[in-house]
Amino acid sequence: MRDPLRRLAAVLGVSLLGACAHAPPTIPPVASVDLPRFMGDWYVIAHIPTRFERDAYGAVESYALRSDGRIATTFRYRDGAFDAPEKTMHPVGTVRADTGNAVWDMRFFALFDAEYVIVYLKDDYSETIIGRSDRDYAWIMARTPTISDDDYREATARLGALGYSLDGLRKVPQPAPAR
Repeated sequence: MRDPLRRLAAVLGVSLLGACAHAPPTIPPVASVDLPRFMGDWYVIAHIPTRFERDAYGAVESYALRSDGRIATTFRYRDGAFDAPEKTMHPVGTVRADTGNAVWDMRFFALFDAEYVIVYLKDDYSETIIGRSDRDYAWIMARTPTISDDDYREATARLGALGYSLDGLRKVPQPAPAR
């Protein structure tokens, strides 16, 4: 009898995680995102990391629109050093309706959806900040491997203004440009 109860509890737990991912965000998204313009490579400049990326080096998130309207994502990084083997993750994003393309559900491992909210996007689409309502994870990203010190200070100030604690914020080492 215990096994069926445990299975039921596990199914209910996963269902609740999925239901939470679809609740309206409590962190304010940008007004709108031009999805084709947002696609491409984004270097992770800094993050409040998930457990998978705590010691990421050279992290890059790449987006591509699929024919079904969803977003193919490739997150690549090296764990602990630039010479470590490259690791990749391939979540699939689904844009939530009526959010101006700024709120996505990212499906990981075909098990659960994670909230993904574009909370800042520079007018020229060169820098962005991704956040979550729980204020547990965040990503400062750019089209280039580095940003200016002023832009970095502005980005961290934006996270603080959104209610994030910056205690866990980590700059992600990016390789020096080839000469």
